Formats: sequence, C-alpha cells, structure tokens
Amino acid sequence: MCGIIGIIGKHEVAPLLVDGLKRLEYRGYDSAGVATLVNGGIDRRRAEGKLVNLESLLGHEPLPGTIGIGHTRWATHGAPTENNAHPHSDGRVVLVHNGIIENYLELRKELAAEGCHFETETDTEVVAHLVSSFLAKGKSPRDAVAAALKRIEGAFALAILFAGHDDLMIGARRGSPLAVGYGDGEMYLGSDALALAPLTSRICYLEEGDWAVVTRDGATVYDEADREVKREVKLTATSGAMIGKGNYPHFMLKEIYEQPAVMGDTMQAILNPWNQCVTLPDLPFDPTLLSRITIVACGTSYYAGMVGKYWFERVARIPVELDIASEFRYRGADMPAGGMALFISQSGETADTLAALRYARQQGQHVVSLVNVPESSMARESDLVLRTKAGPEIGVASTKAFTTQLTVLACLAIGLASKRGAIDRTREAALCQALTEVPSRANEVLTHDEQLADLANEVAEARDVLYLGRGTGYPIALEGALKLKEISYIHAEGYAAGEMKHGPIALIDESVPIIVIAPSDDLFDKTASNMQEAIARGARVIFLSDKAGIEKLGTMAAATIELPTVDSFVAPILYAIPVQLLAYHTAVHKGTDVDQPRNLAKSVTVE
Repeated sequence: MCGIIGIIGKHEVAPLLVDGLKRLEYRGYDSAGVATLVNGGIDRRRAEGKLVNLESLLGHEPLPGTIGIGHTRWATHGAPTENNAHPHSDGRVVLVHNGIIENYLELRKELAAEGCHFETETDTEVVAHLVSSFLAKGKSPRDAVAAALKRIEGAFALAILFAGHDDLMIGARRGSPLAVGYGDGEMYLGSDALALAPLTSRICYLEEGDWAVVTRDGATVYDEADREVKREVKLTATSGAMIGKGNYPHFMLKEIYEQPAVMGDTMQAILNPWNQCVTLPDLPFDPTLLSRITIVACGTSYYAGMVGKYWFERVARIPVELDIASEFRYRGADMPAGGMALFISQSGETADTLAALRYARQQGQHVVSLVNVPESSMARESDLVLRTKAGPEIGVASTKAFTTQLTVLACLAIGLASKRGAIDRTREAALCQALTEVPSRANEVLTHDEQLADLANEVAEARDVLYLGRGTGYPIALEGALKLKEISYIHAEGYAAGEMKHGPIALIDESVPIIVIAPSDDLFDKTASNMQEAIARGARVIFLSDKAGIEKLGTMAAATIELPTVDSFVAPILYAIPVQLLAYHTAVHKGTDVDQPRNLAKSVTVE
C-alpha cells in the first residue's frame, strides 16, 4: 500500500522524487521520505504525516544528489512517526519497502546477535541490515541482495541504494508490484506507471520473484532463481496530466463528475450501439457449459460483484458464488472443473484478490480479471482481461472505478445471456439500449448535486445512518454506507430492506436518517412496505426513486431525490451516483479529508 519511486538521473532528483510521491500519495500518507547519495554517502529527509510536511522540510534543508529513492507510507509495523518513516538505512545501505516482512522478528534477533543496532519499530529496517551484513562478508551489492532475498519471507517491493555506488539501484518484488522505467541516460523504479508518468512512457513490469540491477545504461532482470531473464518493455499511455484536479476542490468530486464520460469509454469497447449487441472478447471457455461463476473481490469491488451476481443469475441464468477475497481461499473451497472465476480490482494488485486468483488457478479455473490497469499483476496472470477505462482514480474512496466495473459486468451478463440463449434478441437489444443511455442519464443524476449537498447538512449531524435496498438496490445500500463511513467517519450500515425487521429496526428513531434506494422495479412494493415500517417508528427517510416511485410514496419521506426512469437492469449504476455525492458533501460539511481519509490507502497490497 506504500508508494515507491527511485531515480538514477542527470540532475538533482529530490524534486522529481517528491513529484513522483505526490502521484503515489493515494497509496499511503502516514509519513514520507527521500534519500540520495551525496559525496559517496547517504543523506535522508523524512517527515511524519502527509507529503506537504516533507516538502516543507526540503524547503529548509535541500537534498542534493542525482540518484535517490522516495517513499510514502501506510503504516503496518511501527507507529507513523518520523523515526519509522522510510527510507531506512544503516549508513551503508538505504532502501524503501512496500509490503510486510513476515519473518522480521527472527531476522532481527539474528542480526542483533551479530551486533546490529536497530533504531525503528519497522520490519523494513531488518532488510537494510540484512543486505549490509552480506556486504560486510565481502559480497558485492548485487550478490548481497540476491542472498538477502533468499532469507526474506513475506510480500515486498524494494528499491535499494548503496553508499559509494552512484550508478546503481536494485529493485525487487514478491507479492507487491514494481516497474522499471527507461529514459535517455536515466532510469527509474516505481510502484506503478503513474509514479513514472511524466518521466517516461517506456515501462517494464517485473514479474513475481523478479529483481533488477539498474544503472544509467539500463536494467538487468533476474528471476527468483537468479537467472537472467528478458522482460518486455512496453509503452504506457498513462499520463501525469491525467491526475490533476482541474477546477474541482477534491479528486473525489472530479471523479464523480467524470463518470458519464468514463462509463461511455468503457462500454464503447464492448457494446455496439448500432447493432444493439455485446461483442465479448474471445472466451477461454464455452459459456453454454458454465455451471457456475465464482466472483471474488474486496471492498467496493465486492459490492460491484454483488450486483453482478444478481445480473448473472437473473439475466444469464448462471449460478454465482460470491466471496470476499480475504476469506475465500481459507475455506479451501472445491471449485468445479472448467469453471469461471472472476476477480474484480481497480488496481489489479490487491493482495487478497491476487492470492485468491492464484488459488483458483490451482483449482483449474478459467481465470478472468476485471481491472482498471491492464499491465497489473492480476491482468498478466489471467486467461481473459475485462478492462474498465476509468483512468487514474486518485480519491481513496472509489467512485468511477465502481460504476465502470458495473458497466463491464452488465455487458458481460448480456453477452453471456445471449450466447447461452437465456434471453432472446429483442431482450438483448432492449438491455443494450438501456445501457447505452446510462451516460446521459448519469448526467441527469448529477444535476441533483446541490440538493444532495443540502441534505448532507442534516446527515452530517447524525451519529448513525442506515441505507436500505432490495435486489440490486441492496449492494448499492452497502456501497452507500461504505462511502459514508470511509470519508465522513459516521457509522453507517447497509441492509437488505426485508431484513430490517429481523434486528436493525431496533436502531430506528428520529435521530437516525435512513436512505432508501427504491427504483420502480418488481420489488418496489416490498421496499415501500419496509420504508413505511421505518417511518411509523419515527425515521426520517431520504427517498431515492424515479418519477413513478415518488408519486406513490414521495409525500411520506422527509426528502426525495428523483432519478431518471430507466430499465431496472441499469438502475444500480445510476443509483450509485447520489449515494456517492451524499457521502462527499457530508464529509465536506464535517471538514474531514475527503481524498485521503484517515487510516486508509487506495491500493491494498498487503494482507
């Protein structure tokens, strides 16, 4: 979850390192630091808290040097203090690390017995001392790293510099992503292409277990067995210009407003509006023989998978098993031979989901990934990649990644249903037409921004908030509650509306706002009954529905948001937007950090 950047450059690199860390701060912002080689030695600047603190420190204490590494931290081992901030050094070796060293206590005890003195609470410092111990035994930097990697257990991406070696940087990865960037007489390491976007478009992605020896002339890559290997250098379209906030006060709001465009971009690659059909890529399986789909994901992506479960079962008539990635493989589930396993992740690097993918591979599944980063580990390890085209998402609370995931899942459900004969040509055309209209309908939803901002003033005063929905409205209720928790720190829960009277109804009083997600579908009347049960107990309901729904029940609610009348199939995509906006404006009203909420990071690359 931490962000890493390394540069062997021609000019002073500290400003470039900080600039790269700004593009990676979504990965962690508990502390930050940079280190360079100066006059044959190592010099560092580190600061607790957000990157602006490091910038301020460098303003007072500039850091020269043409080779350096930088890090922005999400704390795992050790409190988020300046002392625990990366880079870590013993004076001979300096490094930055993303991941968790599982056997660090064992190594620390061993190294302490050899006379090593530890200054931090982190697992990372152990690696610096371990590499240095091999240097002290006469090994070269390259051989010292090779030996150290064989002793380390756990997940890591590392960037390492050595005192007295101003043309050498070594990177390594196991379980956490790391990319090598190629420039003109300059070389780079980064957690992802976004870190290196303004510096180079030529990227080599290290594979699992790889490590690379980097100089100004290029990089030599070795696999886990220390054999020299070739890894393809690709051109990436990622641009540093893609991550600006423009005229928006927060990335989250900008990304909410980008949704109509990016949903259109996403479906353009898979849905033909003229023929009103979905053109699926070549499938690695026969869809008519699918007995089950297994969907695995975390967080917001899990809720996208939950909507997908409804679609696959109701439209394509395929049974679906849905599981949280962090739990899935520990059940030791038996998976049907030749089954399809679908893994959903914005980054394509989520540690739990990636581990679940590998478990499914061992179980003989056809592995399909739905990701926003086509060069990610999950994409590279899949039989089929379904790509969202959301562009970089910097706000930690996912918005446009979620709705583009739903867009792809909807297309996939239609495509599979057609191939299996579960829907006729007329219904396929109707569903495609409804999906084609989603971007313009999403623009209509955004016109309620000001009204939702007003409602947020009331929600911001609550201690608890409930979200209710049925059918595909249920996962949207869960997602709405998650968004509110993430960025406003208000306790919120999403429930299937029919479950309210099995316990949650006890929480209801006039101080608990209830957001009801209720498009006019075949479950509307049942949702309406649950809403009336809540109102009878003093609840103040914010009612999200379409014209017909509001005409039936709008007068009973404390407030209503009228959404476009659409086919119920696409309703969850549109109803996701107002719950995003409500969470956003509530957080703004409370004065919390919208884009970088406390304790969170964007890409969860540790278990």
